[in-house]
Amino acid sequence: MLTLLNLLSAVALLVWGTHIVRTGIMRVYGADLRRVLSRSVEKKPMAFLAGIGVTALVQSSNATTLLVTSFVAQNLVSLTPALVVVLGADVGTAIMARILTFDLSWLSPLFIFFGVVFFLSRKQTRAGQMGRAAIGLGLILLALQLIVAAAKPITQAAGLQVLFSTLTGDVMLDALIGAVFAIISYSSLAAVLITATLTAADVISFKVALCLVIGANLGSGLLAMINASGSNAAGKRVALGSLLFKLIGSLAILPLVNYIADILDKMPVDDEELVIFFHVFYNLIRCLIMVPFAEPMARLCRRMISDEPETDAHLRPKHLDRSALDTPALALANAARETLRIGDVVEHMMESFNKVVHGELREERAVRRLDDDVDVLYTAIKLYLARMPKEDLAEEDSRRWAEVIEMALNLEQAGDIIERMCADVAVKSLNARRAFSPEGLEELNTLQEQVLNNLRLSLSVFLSKDIPSARRLRRSKHRFRILIRRFSHAHVERLHQKNVQSIETSSLHLGLLGDMKRLNSLFCAVAYTVLDQPDDERDED
Repeated sequence: MLTLLNLLSAVALLVWGTHIVRTGIMRVYGADLRRVLSRSVEKKPMAFLAGIGVTALVQSSNATTLLVTSFVAQNLVSLTPALVVVLGADVGTAIMARILTFDLSWLSPLFIFFGVVFFLSRKQTRAGQMGRAAIGLGLILLALQLIVAAAKPITQAAGLQVLFSTLTGDVMLDALIGAVFAIISYSSLAAVLITATLTAADVISFKVALCLVIGANLGSGLLAMINASGSNAAGKRVALGSLLFKLIGSLAILPLVNYIADILDKMPVDDEELVIFFHVFYNLIRCLIMVPFAEPMARLCRRMISDEPETDAHLRPKHLDRSALDTPALALANAARETLRIGDVVEHMMESFNKVVHGELREERAVRRLDDDVDVLYTAIKLYLARMPKEDLAEEDSRRWAEVIEMALNLEQAGDIIERMCADVAVKSLNARRAFSPEGLEELNTLQEQVLNNLRLSLSVFLSKDIPSARRLRRSKHRFRILIRRFSHAHVERLHQKNVQSIETSSLHLGLLGDMKRLNSLFCAVAYTVLDQPDDERDED
């Protein structure tokens, strides 16, 4: 029992090591990796090579599939090149399995030691995250040693020998067990490495090992489908295409396993090496054959998974990709894009408010619906940012995190103010049959137009952090305050002249002026955030 626990703990350490490598690399090079993938999809050979390269870095074809799925889900990449990238990722994980089976045990203590030193001393820098990746590599190499050590007693344990002896004869059953093994270990790479180790220790036969390898590849496709279950229809098609490619390859190779095992068994190479080589060449040949069929597979996936009907009238988050949370720069960019969507909704609310002021009462209900959309997006952004490991953020990312949450909060408060303004106009003016004076209506139009311009400028400043634009926005805020003061005095002058319309709508008019001033302050707050950033960042801008 203790031997089995040692083996399971070594497997867990291997999986954890691959996770640490993936998160470390993604936090340092995540934005660059996504840029490489997005720029390499125009030609199939480049897309295939990009899949291999990215997977070799992040140690996981599943991680690469998640990246590509998020691209397709956000309509940044079409389905056909995404499937080619996924095929390249399968080859990349096979190549990494070959590299990790070399005798690199002497590197394990070096990777762990220097990795810990860099990670603890420079945790929030690129060097610290590279130290994190080094720790992961060291743990992977250590885990492989522990698996070999734990497997040796298994060969002499009668009960476990009986258990593993059941994995003989039925190629379909053995492949299914390999698929389950890959899902449980959350990595086909880990499943293949463990299979090779158990083969070298004579725990399982060579034929069974080949079936387990084929099943592990199929399991990684099932794992991608599970991970894509929360994505939209476009994202699910990538995972489905990957799974179908692997299923076709498995069904094609499984009937030939006995024949292949007999041929390979005659070669003067250790069984462990043969398992790894089989994994590499099986994926290489399968993926190269499948690349020309990426377009037909894309058409099949589109037929099998149709676009989801828009059953909910409210907006839903589009850019909050959960797979990007391990890469702060990317996650913050996603949150910023979603915040810009809130800005678009608030802009529509302002336009609808202008229609309400001009007597279109039905627009007041539209504003209420739009404010609900703002609340939905703001809540999603808030929860998304809360899931980020803020303690690991670099100083620049930490500032951007605060900027995004502050901008989203300001826009949400602005939505509430606009909704209240529309309700006040509907109750105190339209329903009460009281109209603004022509001069007052013109003033409200002028202010509304200026607020809209400042909103658009503030969204531009939030996205680009452009210093001249931020200064222009700050000056616009001061001009707006002067305009509010002038219009307030003009309204009081109309009251002095006993203008009946101004008297009837006086409290409403002055209340709207105050609300406009608050709206403008909320929109212009981003200018001060940008202008108060450190001088080194301003120089970079």
